[in-house]
Amino acid sequence: MRKILSFFLLLMLLLCVGCAKQEESQNHIDNKNKNIVTLAAYRHLAPGNKDAYYCSKILGVWEPLITRDEAGLPEPCLAESWEMQDDGKVWIFRLRRNVYFQNGTKFNADSVIANFDRMKKGLKRSNFYSLSLALYYPSLIRYEKLDEYTVRLVFKEPNINQLYKMTDFGSPMFAPECFDANGDFKDIAIGTGPYKITENVMNKYVVLRRNDNYWGEKGKIKDFVVRNIPNTDTRYAALKSGEIDGVLDLNAIPPFLADEIKKDKRFAVASNKSTMIRYLALNNSHFPFNDVRMRQAVSLAIDRKNLVDALYMGYAEPTMNVLNYTSPGYKEFPLEHNLAKAKQLAHEVLGDKRCDVTYCINGAESLQKGEAELIAYWLGKIGLDVHIQSLEYATRAKMLRKGDYDIARLQKGLANGDPYEVLNSFLMPTGSIYISSHTGYQNKELQGLMQEVKHTVDEKERQRIFDRVQEIAVEEEPLVALFNDMNIVAYNKRLKNYKPLIYGVDLSKVELAEEND
Repeated sequence: MRKILSFFLLLMLLLCVGCAKQEESQNHIDNKNKNIVTLAAYRHLAPGNKDAYYCSKILGVWEPLITRDEAGLPEPCLAESWEMQDDGKVWIFRLRRNVYFQNGTKFNADSVIANFDRMKKGLKRSNFYSLSLALYYPSLIRYEKLDEYTVRLVFKEPNINQLYKMTDFGSPMFAPECFDANGDFKDIAIGTGPYKITENVMNKYVVLRRNDNYWGEKGKIKDFVVRNIPNTDTRYAALKSGEIDGVLDLNAIPPFLADEIKKDKRFAVASNKSTMIRYLALNNSHFPFNDVRMRQAVSLAIDRKNLVDALYMGYAEPTMNVLNYTSPGYKEFPLEHNLAKAKQLAHEVLGDKRCDVTYCINGAESLQKGEAELIAYWLGKIGLDVHIQSLEYATRAKMLRKGDYDIARLQKGLANGDPYEVLNSFLMPTGSIYISSHTGYQNKELQGLMQEVKHTVDEKERQRIFDRVQEIAVEEEPLVALFNDMNIVAYNKRLKNYKPLIYGVDLSKVELAEEND
């Protein structure tokens, strides 16, 4: 087995290294100015006017009413405090005073109402998470200003977990002057955060300038340039050459390159938990995965720990649970790998025959190919002949919606810590992932529990229900969880306090090392 795992690791190294084409340098950016910090991500972090948020939260441009702490629990941001009334039918939020948007206008209750008016216009798509009142404020009857710094939300049904829904991407606040009649951005996003956008060249770079009127602790770095460098090897080469100072965002640096760059004393690598869960969607609507025994067999055949150790070098956390480990509702289950039991269950379904299955991967993610080859090897031992299809994202998404697949390697981030939202999305017939993946899974007990928890006030009872829902999902395997990501960053040691959060890096804390001040 060790030889096989080593082979697949070598295969991935060959696939990921040496295939990059150098991208054009941004010659008009002053890379020689040592006070400007240049970073890079695999995607453009400010997709612009039509995006629901204009830019990712990790740029520090906009802030939410409520954020979350390191444990994933709701924490005050632009809302300083709150009060739940009538078992969650009414929520009152008291706003932070002496806060100004980056254009100089005051943040107050009128600003909040304007942002809710925008969300009321309908679903806004995003490269990050979609945004709408219906999505984050289910059964909301009205929102109203009580005074200049107090807002009340009134719901038709109890919304016990409303705080979780509102964290980060659920309650973004922008200057009302930003929006046109459709709720799109007229120009750049104007928020209350520690950094403001001064230039945004689509799919090239975005320039951030410190907001010296920020209400909280001011940023240490005056100017950031955040470049879009999609290719992994090109990002790595840019870091090694000093063209950029660090990498951030999802997939910032693959584990094998993180281990490689640590050998160079000029650089450092840091990691933290991530909100991203990686899993296999199984088409429960047709043979063989309409039989729970075959789904269980697939899960038991996969050696998650060896998968993580071999391909991700320990920079991931193997799991049996589709709920991400940064959620406060997360229940940990022991890993189970039992090939003998997997063979027995598969034989009960297949008999002495073998079955061809299609395994769809995202061709843009190079590590998925080696991962799929390894999983295909294991599944071959239980009678499944796996045919890997490497597809573009849009093509794969279309196939999944039609149910034209057997296995698909997918991932999901955690927009907030709310366990209900994620479990509903994965396991309920009305859930977005359930629908987009054409999952076809049904369990009456689970569906009843999910309805019950919506109206359960007691936190201990809510957790008991969430625990049982997770137990059912692990037992019946409608989706096969593989591992939770880690947020890995690499950076030049001329920076300090470049620490990964569960999502991104807090740019306001980053500063230049003393010899570079």
